[in-house]
Parts: sequence; C-alpha cells; structure tokens
Amino acid sequence: MQATVRAFDPATRSGSAYLDDGTEIPFGAAAFDAGPLRLLRAGQRVNILVDDGLVTYVTLSTFPLPEAPSPPLGPPK
Repeated sequence: MQATVRAFDPATRSGSAYLDDGTEIPFGAAAFDAGPLRLLRAGQRVNILVDDGLVTYVTLSTFPLPEAPSPPLGPPK
C-alpha cells in the first residue's frame, strides 16, 4: 500500500507515515532496515507492507515491494 512519510529519525531509523485515508501509521527500524533505503524525508511517497497492523517493510513508491512466496505447484515430491 502507498503512504506519505510524516516523520523519520535517521538515528533510530524509525518514523511514521500517513496512509491515503489520513491514518498515521508508525514504522520501526526493522521495517526500514528490511528495505533498500538509507534515508527518508517528510513528504516522500513510500510503499509499505503491513502485517497484522504492523509495518514490516518500507521502500520508495518507485521501488517494488517484495512478493510473498508462492505456494509450490503440483503434488509434493
């Protein structure tokens, strides 16, 4: 899902973002570190992955999100 960075602290590598509906959602260092970024600025558009209400991945909106692993095809060997 897409969001807009509200704040980012490079010392803690955490911050928060606004979802398109205006909801603010925090993200921690683990979500930031999971992506390829080194820095964020307020107002930047980002893509985020959310699992059970927790942001697990943050990247720029121009970068793809990682895909969930696909289930194996066919019967197990």
